[in-house]
Amino acid sequence: MDHTADHRAAAPRAVVITGASGGLGSATCWHLADRGWTVIGADLPGTGLDELAAHPGVVALPLDVVDPAAVVAFGAAVAQRVDRLAGVVNFAGILAVGPMIEMPERVLRRVIDVNVFGTFRVNQAMFPLVERGNGRIVNISSETGWQSGGPFNGSYGMSKHAIEAYSDSLRRELMFLDLPVIKIQPGPFRTAMVESILERFQEAERESTRFKDVLRRTGELAAGEQGRAHDPVLLARVVERALTATRPRAAYSVRPAPSRVALEWLPTRLADRAIRYALTR
Repeated sequence: MDHTADHRAAAPRAVVITGASGGLGSATCWHLADRGWTVIGADLPGTGLDELAAHPGVVALPLDVVDPAAVVAFGAAVAQRVDRLAGVVNFAGILAVGPMIEMPERVLRRVIDVNVFGTFRVNQAMFPLVERGNGRIVNISSETGWQSGGPFNGSYGMSKHAIEAYSDSLRRELMFLDLPVIKIQPGPFRTAMVESILERFQEAERESTRFKDVLRRTGELAAGEQGRAHDPVLLARVVERALTATRPRAAYSVRPAPSRVALEWLPTRLADRAIRYALTR
């Protein structure tokens, strides 16, 4: 007789959350745990897992989503704790800024590896438990995922456009198994990633040989958005809705920046002119 299952929690409301130590990830972990979920939060070692684990209802496990072997091992560790999942939420992601014509290839590769392949790996590893739990997959995209690419944000925009396409294809595959796939598209929220934006642009400015003035202006404008960033709890509530709705939407756009939305309504030539004016005046 296999006694392994005796030590696992039959938890139909168990959820795995990657990027769990980040601002949006931790807020979602705590929100769901407070609402009675069994939350397995995953992130890199040394990124706040102890604080995460101190919250009742949260199990914190180390995970590097760019390491295929580590993702497989993580899947096995989750399977030792729960026998099914109601959902997987993929927050794990990083940001890089800078001119695409000057960006080192290693930087772009890292962004794509974490944001895109990391999501892909985790979903594959967790899928047997999701399928057993008749659960769903929630992929965290961004407002940049559905918007046209902006200057100096190409690497992140590329990764989120890829998440959009991946999520759409996965949704249209898993619908044959009656398993929903949902995209979450956050606008600006108060996170360490957003708070670091000015420093990131200053570093890009120092390294650039062609775009110093424009990078300086872009960084100033991006930093100004911090004051309009939203409370991560608002995003956590939308994630819960995506996990529990009987008929979830394919995508949830959450507090996108109005100025960026307005650009999408303009003809491309006018939008380009508006961007050029804003960054050179």
